[in-house]
Amino acid sequence: MTIDEPGTRPANPRFSSGPCAKPPTFNVSQLADAPLGRSHRATVGKDRLKSAIDDTREILGIPDDYLIGIVPASDTGAYEMAMWNLLGARKTEMLAWESFGAGWVTDAVKQLKIDAEVKTAEYGHIADFGTVDFDNDVCFTWNGTTSGVRLPSGDAIPSDRAGLTLCDATSAAFAQDLAWDKLDVTTFSWQKVLGGEGAHGMLILSPRAVERLESYTPPWPLPKIFRLTKGGKIIAGIFEGATINTPSMLAVEDYLLALDWARSVGGLEGLMARADANAAVIWEFCEGRDWITNLAHDPATRSNTSVCLKFTDPRITDGAAFAKAIAKRLEAEGVAFDIGAYRDAPPGLRIWCGGTVETADIAALMPWIEWAFETEIASLPG
Repeated sequence: MTIDEPGTRPANPRFSSGPCAKPPTFNVSQLADAPLGRSHRATVGKDRLKSAIDDTREILGIPDDYLIGIVPASDTGAYEMAMWNLLGARKTEMLAWESFGAGWVTDAVKQLKIDAEVKTAEYGHIADFGTVDFDNDVCFTWNGTTSGVRLPSGDAIPSDRAGLTLCDATSAAFAQDLAWDKLDVTTFSWQKVLGGEGAHGMLILSPRAVERLESYTPPWPLPKIFRLTKGGKIIAGIFEGATINTPSMLAVEDYLLALDWARSVGGLEGLMARADANAAVIWEFCEGRDWITNLAHDPATRSNTSVCLKFTDPRITDGAAFAKAIAKRLEAEGVAFDIGAYRDAPPGLRIWCGGTVETADIAALMPWIEWAFETEIASLPG
């Protein structure tokens, strides 16, 4: 049985959840003025790094008294740096509802050997914030990149908490409204919502987090690459562009270019609107079909960036094989790259909807998903 292919293809088939699509106006020639072959500690290098920090603060609306640092090893490095420096001063609660959150649990319990209270939720749900004692330190992801489930707001976090909140916001920053007054540590990477290059992370600290850093010494040794204080004081240079290790000035220039583009589409509000519009196309598509649905159970927690889907047709007996066949077929047609579910997640698809993706491309992809589904179903035995 031959099923007709859709007549329109996405102009850009890059729907990967990381590294994500570059801004639609990107051209590599725009990086020609990057200060390559120059020291990042020279005036030109420090100025570019400081601009990256200042522009991040402006677009995300980060309070003036919060510190912003560029650190190595992407979001993973930034979040582990925070955990290694800050945890252990008081009881810790670890919240996890997808694979990266589960990774932070492993770090806390097996590496740092903290006697932490662990609260988890299955894929498609989030942990119950109503059971959390925020007089403890609390670690969580804002948006589950591998589950497509996000915290709908910061309302569950009290302003008068005694503990610190450590938030992995890597697939939320620049697409979702982060409640800065509820977050003491926030981390993200350049390669997610703004489509930057990998290997660099952002570490954002509230005054309360800085106070903890300057008053508490953790009982475990800190690698040089993790050290944020010296002589009991914050190393201010890290948050002024003097990075801990050598950054890629090409990647810095690329991030600055993405920040300029973000400003051109309306800053944070414009970026959130673009992501919302992209995700809405997929939600509407799923609502009109009985064979595919959003992995997120509660519409209020559905991600507008890493939209995760699962197939529900009863004729599918091997969900993992079926989902892989769909993703493989779409890639072979050149209409969607890298949209298979994350390896630890339930079988299905994961479509990136951050602001660098054009809504027209998402709309053009939907008929192709239906075509691939019908083609694979028709090939099943019986």
